[in-house]
Amino acid sequence: MNLLRRFLSRLALGAVLVLAVVVLNFVLVHAAPGDPVETIAGASGGMSEELRDELRARYGLDRPLVVQLGVYLGQVLRGDLGHSYFFDMPVARLIADRLPPTLLLVTAATLLAFVLGTTLGVLSSRRPNGWLSQAITVLSLVGFAAPVFWSGILLMILFAGTLAWFPVSGMRAVDAASGGLGWADVLDVAHHLVLPTLTLSLVYLAQYSRLSRASMLDVLGSDYIRTARAKGLADRVVLYKHALRNAVLPVITVLGLQFGNVMAGAVLVETVFNWPGLGRLAFESVLRRDYPTILGVLVFSAMVVVVMNLLTDLAYRLIDPRIKTG
Repeated sequence: MNLLRRFLSRLALGAVLVLAVVVLNFVLVHAAPGDPVETIAGASGGMSEELRDELRARYGLDRPLVVQLGVYLGQVLRGDLGHSYFFDMPVARLIADRLPPTLLLVTAATLLAFVLGTTLGVLSSRRPNGWLSQAITVLSLVGFAAPVFWSGILLMILFAGTLAWFPVSGMRAVDAASGGLGWADVLDVAHHLVLPTLTLSLVYLAQYSRLSRASMLDVLGSDYIRTARAKGLADRVVLYKHALRNAVLPVITVLGLQFGNVMAGAVLVETVFNWPGLGRLAFESVLRRDYPTILGVLVFSAMVVVVMNLLTDLAYRLIDPRIKTG
């Protein structure tokens, strides 16, 4: 009952947070320079002033900003994210079409960073002063310091340009059948997924390896670990069964809290590798001053971050029985 009450309170707090994000994003997007109607006029080769006024009235851009905000909030509360100026279709449909590629990229990058980063951290904690630990530390610092777009360009030059191991852009081959579900299509998508996933995961892999290393060193110095070793338990059992379960808790917390950063990093990665996801949609919408699409992507991202924080809290309670007892 206490868990359900806490979940409902966190859910209500998350709803208020999303509402605040909607208002803030709306004000910031409309305060940015540029006019959607002028952008549409430029893309169409020009239009008369009467047609421009008609478009502003059609999209509600001729109303005061407060009125526009009220109308938009009413739409969001009804589950309507608006209609795209540029694509001339519902924003919810645009997001639904672009969501699977982004989910695939973000999930693959998060899993790779979490699994490999935690593994490297555990390995380096076994002998903190050994050569392996020092090498992992150097690689982590390099990966953490390198910007995402710079890493992506370097990986593209090396593995796509010089070695020609992976494709340079896109999600499928040009001659691939659209929407195929066979093994050939799965392998094709996986082949295109390697470089974007590696690029997006490098920064977070470095963070998780450093965090898991520090957490493991702290746990390995605990009294219950010394007791377990005094009982004669194998080092592998002590390390992975007793120490890792507690040491991984800070990593899971950071993973959940940084999911929004991963979504933001996907914007750069999808732009560099021409990946057809939400990040590229947001980038294109910013260039086109497509307010409803920009706001729709931001609202959806905020909802994803709130849900991930709730799931992180639940995962914490499942992993650490002390939290459930408390």
